[in-house]
Amino acid sequence: MRKARLLVWIIVSYYTSTSFPVFAAGPNSYQVTGSVLEVSDSMISVQKGKDRWEIGRDSSTKIDGDLKVGSKVTIKYWMIATSVQVKPEKGSKGAK
Repeated sequence: MRKARLLVWIIVSYYTSTSFPVFAAGPNSYQVTGSVLEVSDSMISVQKGKDRWEIGRDSSTKIDGDLKVGSKVTIKYWMIATSVQVKPEKGSKGAK
């Protein structure tokens, strides 16, 4: 009986620990591929078709290879809100 309880505990522990990241999922990740137009300590600018993409970066950004103007790159990134301003609903009156 003890072996059965231990086996059930191991199975439950395994599934709850491995499925937790599914419930705590973060934002989607995206990518853009193009030619580098500009590079600075805080930004990489890429030309994709007719569009210019500016992607922010910091000291934690992993760079694999020699990043320079003219290089073809694929940048993986994700979006995060830096501020949120809630607008009042239309037709509602201000607080009294």
